[in-house]
Amino acid sequence: MAAFHAIPVLPVWQHGVSSASIATLCPRRRTLYTHDVKFPALTICAVIAALLAAFVPAHAQLRGHGGPVRALAISPDGGEAISGSFDTSAIRWSLTRNTAEQVLRFHADAVNAVAFLKNGRVVTAGADGRIAIWTEGKQQPDSIFEGHTAPVVALAVSPDGTLLASASWDHTVRLWPLTGGVTRVLEGHTQNVNGVAFAPDGKSVVSAAYDLTVRIWPLSGSAPTIVTVPIPLNAVAVAPDGEIVAGGANGKVYFLKSSGELDGEIEAGPTPVISVAVSANGSLVAAAGIRGSVAVIERKPRKLARTLVGPGLPVWSVAFFPDNRTLLTGGADRMIRRWDAISGDPIGSAIMGAPEDPLAAYAGDRGADVFRACVACHTLTPDEGNKAGPTLAGIFGRRIATLPGYNFSDPLKLLDIVWTPETVSKLFEIGPMAYTPGTKMPEQTIGSAEDRKALVDFLVRTTTQK
Repeated sequence: MAAFHAIPVLPVWQHGVSSASIATLCPRRRTLYTHDVKFPALTICAVIAALLAAFVPAHAQLRGHGGPVRALAISPDGGEAISGSFDTSAIRWSLTRNTAEQVLRFHADAVNAVAFLKNGRVVTAGADGRIAIWTEGKQQPDSIFEGHTAPVVALAVSPDGTLLASASWDHTVRLWPLTGGVTRVLEGHTQNVNGVAFAPDGKSVVSAAYDLTVRIWPLSGSAPTIVTVPIPLNAVAVAPDGEIVAGGANGKVYFLKSSGELDGEIEAGPTPVISVAVSANGSLVAAAGIRGSVAVIERKPRKLARTLVGPGLPVWSVAFFPDNRTLLTGGADRMIRRWDAISGDPIGSAIMGAPEDPLAAYAGDRGADVFRACVACHTLTPDEGNKAGPTLAGIFGRRIATLPGYNFSDPLKLLDIVWTPETVSKLFEIGPMAYTPGTKMPEQTIGSAEDRKALVDFLVRTTTQK
């Protein structure tokens, strides 16, 4: 069971209200189809207005993935985006036409990280441990980087575009020369590495991990600077002036000087921060969390300026446009949304309805509210099946890692745990990393005993077959 995963279905993207077509990605055929949509007759003026609106990117949301949108990157000119999803695909988008330009399928598991390279190429990385380099229009990767032995969850490109850094749950950072050369492995972290970013001068790379450390690795090869923080870290970014920004599992954002000293913190929300981004001019930080909100922080004064409230589902990814105010977010509801980070307002709206809320029938139930952070990855009934995590149907009385039809990690199969109300409560009291070593679940705890009891009581009621 997991409250969120640092890894990954009926995909559909759609223009704004005046769109003339819907592209649907069929999950069985995995083919992109375009269906014409007929509109009632309009006056000439209305037609002109509709056509103009169709080409204004501010009036469109993007929907094309069949699972939560795990990763986002925007091209340097703001004209394109690349997204990665739990559905194992990446999609290349035109942000000027608001269309899905290409669906990239290669990875055998969730696409956890994406980035733009020089010459319009893109890179994707997955829970399968592989990294793929793509040229626009090609159906297969140009090259594949292999070496990680666990999911790759973050990527960064050096300022000069010659070096790619990858962070993995195998506890390492790897440096891949994009123009040829020997791969370097940076070892020292003792837990999953969740974030990686280059310093603006390109002379060092920064990593953040579950082991409570931020590490600054000089590319010269000298020993890294190690900074200890009080909480596991889920993400890291570096501002243009070199300041390091890290997102914690306690809902706080930590600020470190370029030399490594802690230089402040701010609470972004009550639940784990799972993605952070810094605007190109360094003025704003966006910190996304598992409860569906994004904190917009004024970096210099360390001020929480506003909170963007989404549909109540985890926001897995966030990225700034080059204009320093428009924000893209990727959610568990498969949507890519635009926001005005200055005003806090959503930009445009999607015509398509939001997916049905699987917890709608439990409105007002405290246990269901706690479980809402889990719903992106777990179902409650056998009919719904497995998602990114196994179904919880019939969980009580079942030994860990024995549910048929789900591929559990090998370390879990060696544990002597039977799921009971007490063991589920213990999992969230001390955290998955301590209680179930080797799990694919990202680290988090539920500090309130009342909330843990409410969650367990809810699961007993909803997962026990009658």
